[in-house]
Order: sequence, then C-alpha cells, then structure tokens
Amino acid sequence: MIKILNYSEIDFKKYSECLIHSKQYKYSAEKVFLDITSHRRWDLLVLNDYESVMPIPFVKKWGFKFVINPKLCQQLGVFSIEDNREINDLFLEFLEKKYIIWYYAFNAKNVFSKPLATKKNYYIAPDNYENVRQNYSPKRKRKLRLDQEVLDNSFVSKEIDIKIALDFIEKSISKIIRSKDLRSFLSLFEQLHQNKGLEFYGFFFHKKLINLIAIEVSEKTVALLGTFNDPNFIKTGGSSILIDEVLKKYISTKAFDFEGSEISSVEEFFRGFRPELEHYPYLQNSKIEILRSKIFN
Repeated sequence: MIKILNYSEIDFKKYSECLIHSKQYKYSAEKVFLDITSHRRWDLLVLNDYESVMPIPFVKKWGFKFVINPKLCQQLGVFSIEDNREINDLFLEFLEKKYIIWYYAFNAKNVFSKPLATKKNYYIAPDNYENVRQNYSPKRKRKLRLDQEVLDNSFVSKEIDIKIALDFIEKSISKIIRSKDLRSFLSLFEQLHQNKGLEFYGFFFHKKLINLIAIEVSEKTVALLGTFNDPNFIKTGGSSILIDEVLKKYISTKAFDFEGSEISSVEEFFRGFRPELEHYPYLQNSKIEILRSKIFN
C-alpha cells in the first residue's frame, strides 16, 4: 500500500538505504541534496515498508501544494531494487490523484504503461578513463590539443575559492537569467559547496579565470551542474579540458551525468564526449490547466 509521509515522518535511514540500493539511483534524490534544493519542502510516497519510495518536492501557493522539481534537480521518480512497471503505474496514479502537479520529472529507468512526454539526458557509465577518452569525437579530441600559446600560459585549478566562483558565475549568466533566479542559483551553489558535495574546476589563461564548471560528487555519480564561460574566450577549449580532468579523476568509479540540455549548442558540446543518450519521462501542467482543474473538478 502506498502512503504519504510528510517530511517530519520520514525514516531517513530506510529512505537512504532504499535509494542507494535502487536500480534507478539518482544523486538528486539524496536527502541532503533534496533538502537544499527544495528548502526541505518535500513529501515521500512509500510502498509498504520502504520497498519503493518516491520523493515529492513542492511549493505552497494560495493555500495549495504544487508539485515541482526544484532548481538543479533534473530527475526524481520511483526508486526500488528493480524497476517494475506495475509499481510505477501505482505511484503515477497515486501522484495524479493526490497532488496538483506543476512539473515533475521521473528518472530515465522508470517505465510506465501509458505514454508520457520525455526529455533527453546524457551520461557516461563508469569505465577505464583511457577507454572513455578514446571514444571522444574527433572534434573533441582536437579541442583537447591546445595551441602552444594557450598551453604555455594556462593551468587548471581544482580548488576555486567560493567567492571567486560565485562572482564568475554571476558575470557569466547575469544577462540571460532573471535577477531573482540568479540569486536563487547562487544561493544553492553556496549551500551545496558548504555541504562539501559541490566542487569547482577552473581553467585559467594568463592567470585569468575564463572557464568554470560546477560538479556535484555523490557516492555513485558526478553530475555537471553548470558550465560557465568568459564569452571572450569561448574557442580556447577550456571547458573541454575541465570536463576531461573530471572524467580522468572520477570515471573509473562513478558515472558522469551531463544533466541534459534543451539548448542545441550545449547539447552538441556534450555529444562530443560520446555519452549515452537516455530519455526521462515527466508530467507538466500550465497554470491555466491547473486553474481549470481546480474550478471544474
């Protein structure tokens, strides 16, 4: 039987054990990551004694709970030892019956009887680094062969001061994101860094930071939470160098999750590392659709 547990009722030890041993494990469903990104606003759907679990983040508006994946949290969904279509269907039906859904993304391993819209994500499974690098596209391999002038005057730093990182991120995206959302992203990055899960890698050219990536390191996965660039040095190749450095360090024991993208140029950049493509299902309703459902139901 599926039941709803609010945050204070969750047995986090049982939840974490179910998640870490699940077929569908996602770092974004780990308690600490979800606590930070959702500000501890999440319920849990539980089948029997934590045989299967499904975290449900939400926001409160006008006295109602609206289900929505928080920022930086790409996939959630059902987690269990084996992915079971019938069990997933039960969770889906329960979710749609009990909650108002704004946007909820399941994980790529969840399968359902009825068709759902999907989005794309890219990942590289754990493997020997040399095997992974050998699989890069010819273009990506060329990007890793830096011009001599760049090679002689550049370096990679794996220990970027948080203030320097946040300042660089703010300058990189301030023109393409609303100020309110920018403040929210910067706050999340700072909190995740304080939790010791978030790492910054920087590429310096003539002692100037020109490329930065933010990665979240968990027990099984390294996730790319952001790629940030100085627009004056886009063609230098620093971002490729940084991701290659992370793969060199972690790919033998952890999967690398690119976190997908709806931007064609970013997607093309990811594909240069020859990752595997996966599709994850999601539910989404517009504010108008939600309003209609509340009026007419």
